[in-house]
Amino acid sequence: MPAAATDNDSARTGVWFVGARGSVATTATLGALAARKGLAPRTGLVSELPEVAAAGLPGVESLVFAGHDVATEPLPERALTLARGGVVPLDLARSLADELAEVDGRIRSGARADGEPQRDVAARLSADLEGFRTEHGLDRVVVVDVSSTEPPVEPSPALEHLAELERALDAGGSPLPPSSLYAYAAFRAGCPLAEFTPSTGPHLGALAELAKEQGLPWAGRDGKTGETLLKSVLAPMFATRALTVRSWASYNLLGGGDGNTLADPHAAASKTATKAMGLQAMLGHPVDGPLHIDYVEDLGDWKTAWDHISFEGFLGTRMSMQFTWQGCDSALAAPLVLDLARLLARAHEAGEAGAMGALGFFFKEPLGSYEHGLAAQWRALTQWCEHLGSLS
Repeated sequence: MPAAATDNDSARTGVWFVGARGSVATTATLGALAARKGLAPRTGLVSELPEVAAAGLPGVESLVFAGHDVATEPLPERALTLARGGVVPLDLARSLADELAEVDGRIRSGARADGEPQRDVAARLSADLEGFRTEHGLDRVVVVDVSSTEPPVEPSPALEHLAELERALDAGGSPLPPSSLYAYAAFRAGCPLAEFTPSTGPHLGALAELAKEQGLPWAGRDGKTGETLLKSVLAPMFATRALTVRSWASYNLLGGGDGNTLADPHAAASKTATKAMGLQAMLGHPVDGPLHIDYVEDLGDWKTAWDHISFEGFLGTRMSMQFTWQGCDSALAAPLVLDLARLLARAHEAGEAGAMGALGFFFKEPLGSYEHGLAAQWRALTQWCEHLGSLS
């Protein structure tokens, strides 16, 4: 697909990945570099569709990549690993090795659980973002969190009120989970943020307050790439046809780093919560049925989801539907994080702030919106993009 005619190619936008050497960030970086050189089509990029490109987005060609990570495997080697797993084309991983190495040189060490006060860690992370923006003459930097999933956090006053959070940090405390520490650092550095994981990230009262204070847009949470994407289409279908869903059982098998992380029941609790929350909202009533996520190392970066839906029709006739979804998580997620970076950059340019409900189209938990149905989310997204385009 050719670049959209409405691209704002004059704006240089930084994309800073938290988890920059992970599968999703590596695939997104490789894909953007390949599209820039005309080596690959732009399939999967929602931001290239005319209705979304109408917002006047920064072009893919203008994106400059960097990030934080605690992993040390260089991007060129990570890309080759993904190629051997069938995630990305081997010829692209080889031909773009120099460009990947250049990006890898801009990846900084992330936050580590080594006892360093969170105030100091946040200052270091923010300085990395500010230095990247200055060194490369960027108009803005958008932070995208694609790091490993964290367990849910317990509520506390330090997380709900900005003044309380600042006092806790000044006292040398560590009240923030890692994803929220990155969000805090991003907002302090004046950067919009997308929380693509089920982790808490900016979804705290204190950080929402900080984003508003700084005039920053943000979006989340947990990218909608596979089984939940299908649910967001099928559940409204049952509701609008007045068919009563009695049970909806979901079974997920996945490998790779994400699957390994979710083998921990505490981390999996965040993921299952975001995957499950939309069904009741879309169907209009509670629905029975288990939701399982199981780690199968052999699957690598691939995942399989099997769903069984039992529903009732006219005169109480019982029927069922089953579907199987098989996909590559990284290839599904990578274009979406590029979409979000471009859309948040445009929102920031337009002066928007707070949780961007119109970006709920991309998420299992659409923060800033209560809408879960994909068709309604698409309408909200395209109307918002039309509005942004009218501001150009």
